[in-house]
Amino acid sequence: MLFQTWGERSRRRALRHPRENAVLVVCVAVTVLAVVGAANRAIEGESGQPLLLLSIPALVFFVRGQLYATQRVNGVRISERQFPEAHAMVVDAARAFDLPRVPDAYVVLGNGRINAFASGHGFRRYVAVSSDLFEVGGRLADPDALRFVIGHEVGHIAAGHVSYWRQFAVSVADIIPGIGSTLNRAQEYTADNHGYAFHPEGMRGLRVLAAGKYLYTAVDFEEIAARAHTDQGLFVMLVNLLSSHPINTWRFQALVDRSRPGRIL
Repeated sequence: MLFQTWGERSRRRALRHPRENAVLVVCVAVTVLAVVGAANRAIEGESGQPLLLLSIPALVFFVRGQLYATQRVNGVRISERQFPEAHAMVVDAARAFDLPRVPDAYVVLGNGRINAFASGHGFRRYVAVSSDLFEVGGRLADPDALRFVIGHEVGHIAAGHVSYWRQFAVSVADIIPGIGSTLNRAQEYTADNHGYAFHPEGMRGLRVLAAGKYLYTAVDFEEIAARAHTDQGLFVMLVNLLSSHPINTWRFQALVDRSRPGRIL
């Protein structure tokens, strides 16, 4: 049992981006300093901003609950009866990453947006896939791509990215340009590592992020990845710095070259 526990921890460390925890410490420190400072000012009788900062725990709880309720009442729950192929993928991913409970999963109206995310509320964890992205991996289309996406999103859950305490701990840093987004990019690389470990054949499905759901099959994944070495410069770095996700060229390169972690800066 001890060997299995050690093996599981080693595997999780291998899947986590090597810079993620360091950036997480910075983000937590920013939030802690802001909240402690707000508490001191509130004790001294100052109102306004200090009280707003001290309301962050309740705000994070409310936003998470509201988001979860929105998926439940407006989305289509993926189950053994509704989209059973996708449900099997979620179950497989939960088992692959040793989750104690299979997360809920929903298809939500995309309105043209290619998106998927993972979150939670209370003890529940869930995955939501936009209908436009789900259509890519739907029956008789590209199940490999959908399997990678589900592995990626369940990977966020397995890596602890969606816990209440973590999201509260980085809440202030999240609103500071370049700080919270850097942690988000590291987390995306970590989730990509989970998706790759779960189903590497599906990584080329990420071409949909560059060309959309109708053209992506005609796109050369490796050609975009190769441009990570040629399409560089100050403004490329600035675009990446302000983005919550790694830019496509760097992200694709990290999946092609598994010997190095993806660049976050």
